[in-house]
Amino acid sequence: MIGKIAIDVSNKINVTPSNEFEGLKEQSLFLHIAFFFNNETIDHLTTMLADSDLDVRNGLKTLSEKSLVHISTNGLITMHCLLQQLGRQVVYEQSNEPGKRQFLVEAEDIRNVLANETGTGSVLGISLDMSKISEFSISGRAFEGMRNLRFLRVYGRNFSTLQMLEDIEYLPRLRLLHWDSYPGTLLPPTFRPECLVEFHMAYSKLEKLWRGIQPLTNLKDIDLGHSKNLIEIPDLSKATSLKTLTLTSCTSLVELPSSIRNLHKLKKLMMMGCAKLQIIPKNINLASLEEVDMSDCSQLRSYPDISMNIKDLDVGNTKLEVHPSIVERLPRLEWLRIGSRNLKRLTHVPESVTHLDLSNSDIVRIPDCVIGLSRLESLFVFKCRKLVSLQGLPSSLKYIDATDCGSLVRVCIYFNDPIRGLMFQYPIRELMFQNCLKLDEESRREIIQQWVYEYVCLPGKDIPSEFTNKAKGNSITIPMVTFSSSSRFKACLMLSPIKYSYLDITCRLITEGGVIIMELKWDSMNVSHFLTEHLFVCGGNLVQETRKVDVQATKILFEFSCVDNLKILECGVQILSEETESCDGSEVDYFDTGGSPDNHTYGDEYYEMDDEVAQSEYKYNWSWLKKFWSGEEDERDDDDEEEYINHHYGWKTAMMMKVFVVGMSLLLLYLVIT
Repeated sequence: MIGKIAIDVSNKINVTPSNEFEGLKEQSLFLHIAFFFNNETIDHLTTMLADSDLDVRNGLKTLSEKSLVHISTNGLITMHCLLQQLGRQVVYEQSNEPGKRQFLVEAEDIRNVLANETGTGSVLGISLDMSKISEFSISGRAFEGMRNLRFLRVYGRNFSTLQMLEDIEYLPRLRLLHWDSYPGTLLPPTFRPECLVEFHMAYSKLEKLWRGIQPLTNLKDIDLGHSKNLIEIPDLSKATSLKTLTLTSCTSLVELPSSIRNLHKLKKLMMMGCAKLQIIPKNINLASLEEVDMSDCSQLRSYPDISMNIKDLDVGNTKLEVHPSIVERLPRLEWLRIGSRNLKRLTHVPESVTHLDLSNSDIVRIPDCVIGLSRLESLFVFKCRKLVSLQGLPSSLKYIDATDCGSLVRVCIYFNDPIRGLMFQYPIRELMFQNCLKLDEESRREIIQQWVYEYVCLPGKDIPSEFTNKAKGNSITIPMVTFSSSSRFKACLMLSPIKYSYLDITCRLITEGGVIIMELKWDSMNVSHFLTEHLFVCGGNLVQETRKVDVQATKILFEFSCVDNLKILECGVQILSEETESCDGSEVDYFDTGGSPDNHTYGDEYYEMDDEVAQSEYKYNWSWLKKFWSGEEDERDDDDEEEYINHHYGWKTAMMMKVFVVGMSLLLLYLVIT
């Protein structure tokens, strides 16, 4: 039987024949991957199997050479689904009795083994998807016969599927314990957690874990999120390898134990939504800790003084006030979320901060300490309902979200010059003013006329007059168009009121013969809601830069579309010449709704390169932006970079930049030689 399956799989995906697989020394490693560790990293697999006699490194090399697994350049192990089926069939044929097989994944088999207590020492791993089975109960002795069980995973949407008639009396020395919605209030008193590497018991009914100090030197990851009855975290003094501690929405938890001072490898501490949390150890410096989330800990008043190396701190919707000492204690902080209804003023923010979230706060104006942040790249003032003005913000800003700022009247923002900025980075100019219904006309006009952003969204019921080509609906045809690769356009769409929708806009440029000459997309990745009609202003090149010849057409169709129920009521298009762009502000860095346009140059600093911005890494936790600014290196190659620059700033502007760079290089070379 195995031979037939293996041959069938071999024919389908061109892998090792069956006789070679049956004699494979690495068969046990193959089965571990097939059942538990597909799409995991080499390091993770090595750690989980460290107490076995398997040679993981050399075994993986053999499996890879025989095309039984694929190992990516970043160490990710992948096994084809057909090979996983082969592994399952091999285990299925080990015995007619499920309790005597190495691995159990079929829900019915697992129910029979646990309910009837027929598990044996042969069982190494159990993975039960509770959504695939009806409710059943087990006794406290369900795992008693499985002394060699190492990997236990119980998961799925139907949290009430597995019930316990009594407290579990025995659990073996597990390496992996992942049991969602564990129905017991305590772990077995005989449970020995010293072998644990991963301990995931989210949505459990646990009140406590274990007593005393346990030897937890192997433990790397704890997740007790949404365990609403949990009142105590055990002493973790010996958990010296722990990297992640997740206690999200443990709403009965009052105190974080002082034993965390020994967690010198801890990188993430996630405690958002711990509504009763009040006590946090002080004067601790965990050298590895970089990310702390205590948002929505509504009783939290004191700053979590547990590390000087934190880069990402979320204390939004707490009673915390930023004390001046935070500047000294967090010299490496990059991401700070501190907005709450209790925040009415802000006097200190570390200069290292690049992403700041003041959402839901009662500030009236942007504090001076924020205006002075020379590295700030994104600012969130979402639902700051008392905010009346945005003025004097740092020129380094790339993203602003002022959605639902119902009192916002004035906007005054300075932006970096696009030529200077493009030397080393791809500037993102995304401005969100959704439902800012009190914006004055001058602010609206100046925002729309600028050409230093990817897109902007703001309330509006009329397409501005500069968009000379207008039409009802989502498309417009412009007659007698002749344009080249340097030609650009600017579009303004009137969007209908809507409760919830993704702001995902696509523009297709189509000739009268049906040829698509360009397709552009703008996606904010967050859910939008419009109380009234809104204007969405965007733009780009008319032709892909890869097309080196001019395009001539008697008619050109601009076709716009959007997702969900969002409707485009009207659209307008403006074809830009270089003169028009200059008038609209595309070549200047001044964006002001009330100041002097003479301030758009900076003398000798006009072409100065901002190394801090160019080399900054992006990290974020509380919104989609963190995914975009993930800290990973940009994967564009030189050709992609050139195409991006040309696409966003036009062929002639790109050439000016290249000439400038070459000239500066020659000047530097001359200075070095002389």
